[in-house]
Amino acid sequence: MKKVIELKNISKYFAKVIANKDVSFDLHEGEVLALLGENGAGKSTIMKILYGLYHQDEGKILINGEETRIDSPKDAMKYGISMIQQHFSLVEAHTVTENIILGHVKGNIDVNECTNKIKELSDKYGFNLNPNSIIRDLSVGERQKVEILKALFQNTEILIMDEPTAVLTPQEITNLMKFIKDFVKGGNSVVFISHKLNEVMEVADNIVIMRNGELVGNVKKTETDEKKLANLMVGRELNQTPTKSISHVVENENVLDMTNVTCVDRDGIKVLNNLSLTVRKGEIFGIAGVSGNGQQELCEAISGVRELVDGKITLLNEDIGSLSVYERIKAGIGYVPSNRHRDAMISDMTIAENMFLKSSFENKWLAGKLIDKEKLNSYTNNKIRDFSIKAHGPDAKAGGLSGGNQQKVILAREVDNGSKLIVLDQPTRGLDLGAINHVHKSIVRESKNGKGILLVSTELSEIFGLCDRIGVIYQGELQGIYSPDELTPEKVGLLMAGWKEEVR
Repeated sequence: MKKVIELKNISKYFAKVIANKDVSFDLHEGEVLALLGENGAGKSTIMKILYGLYHQDEGKILINGEETRIDSPKDAMKYGISMIQQHFSLVEAHTVTENIILGHVKGNIDVNECTNKIKELSDKYGFNLNPNSIIRDLSVGERQKVEILKALFQNTEILIMDEPTAVLTPQEITNLMKFIKDFVKGGNSVVFISHKLNEVMEVADNIVIMRNGELVGNVKKTETDEKKLANLMVGRELNQTPTKSISHVVENENVLDMTNVTCVDRDGIKVLNNLSLTVRKGEIFGIAGVSGNGQQELCEAISGVRELVDGKITLLNEDIGSLSVYERIKAGIGYVPSNRHRDAMISDMTIAENMFLKSSFENKWLAGKLIDKEKLNSYTNNKIRDFSIKAHGPDAKAGGLSGGNQQKVILAREVDNGSKLIVLDQPTRGLDLGAINHVHKSIVRESKNGKGILLVSTELSEIFGLCDRIGVIYQGELQGIYSPDELTPEKVGLLMAGWKEEVR
C-alpha cells in the first residue's frame, strides 16, 4: 500500500519532560492505524504534531513522500488532515449546516448548496442527519456525526479520531465502526486513538503502541491479541476485563435507599424524576447511561450537593435528606466525582493537604490547637504505599501528578470517608490501563469489606464485570434495574437511548 504519512524520528520536549522520543511509523492509503498507550505515553502529542498544534523539536514528517512542515491546523487541512478531538467544538444555538460551514466558507454563501452537499454526505455514510437541526437538540452520537461531517465537508483524506467512542451507546459505536470501514474503502486513512482494546481489534489494520514517549510496538492486528497489546502498553501482564468472582451482597441489609427522588436544575427542569433504588451491604450497584442523563445529579443528591424537590434518601435506615454535605461525610459517605479537578482536589495543594480536606474537622489531626503534620504525613505515606501512588512524598503537589495518580489520591481519601457508602462517578474516565486496574481492585475490595458501592460508568465492560445489579438511566429516570445476566450490550444500548420494556 502507498505511504501517505511518514513520521521519522520525531522528538518533542517540554522543558525537562520528554513527550516523544525518536518516534517513527507510517500511515498507508486505505488503512486504519490504531494508536495505543497509557496516559502520558505521548500518543496525543505525536498526533498534535501531525495536526499542527505542536511542532517537533527533532525529526521530520513526509506526506506522499515529500518532507513537509506543518505549523498549524490550517496547514494540516491543506494536506487533507483533520482531527476529531474528545471534546466537540460546536455552537449549540446554530444548525448542523451553520456549524459545518463556519470558518470554511467565504464570501457570498449559498446556504442551500452547502445544505445539499451536507445532506449528500450524511446519506452516503448512513448518518441520517437533518442539516437544519439545531445542535442543542441533538444527542451525543449525532453531535459526533456533525464533527465527522465537518471533516468530510473539507474533503478530508486522513482522519485522526481521539477516543471517539467514549460517550456513545453500543449501537452508536457499531455505526461509527461501520463509517470508519466505509471511509477507508474509498482510499482514505484513519488514525484511531483508543484505550478500548476490543474496538482496536475490531477496526484496526495495524497497531502502534507507545510507552513513556517512545514506540514499543508496531504490529499487524492479525499477529496479536488483546493480552499481548495490554502487556506492551503497561510493560507487565494485566487483566483487561474487570471481574468480581463472588458476590459480597448481604441480603435484606440496605445501606442506601432512594425513594421517588426528584431534583430540578436552576430553570426548574427535572434532572431526576421519581427515581428509586437500593444499594445493599457489600453490593456494587451500577448505573449505566449516556453522559448527561442525570448521573451527576444522582450522585450530588446522595452526597448532599443537590437538594431534593421530592422523595426520600436514607442511609442505614436513617433519613439523610436534610443533612448537609459535612454531616453526610461524617455519616460515612465517600464521593468520587466525575470532574476531579473541579470538585475533588486542589491542584496547588500537596497530597497531604488534599487528604486532609474533607476530614479537617476531625480531632485526630490536632496537636493542641495546631495540625499534627507528622501524623498527617504518616497517614499520607501509608496511602501512597497502599494505593501505589507515584509521588516523591506527602509534600508533592497534587497538580504535578498524572491523571491516574491524582485519581488514586482521591480514591484513597474517599475510601476512608466512605465507611458505609462510596459513590463513584466515572472513576476510571481518562485513566490508563494500570490505573484502571487498581481502581477496579479497590472497588471489589471495599465491597468485600461490607460497604455499599454506587458505581456510575459509561464503560459497559466495567458495569458488566463488576456490578451485582445494574440500573439504566435515561433523562433522569431509571429504565429498569437488572442483574447482569438479564442484559446484553444491545439491550443496554436500547435502554440507554430511551427504550423501555413494557410492564406485563
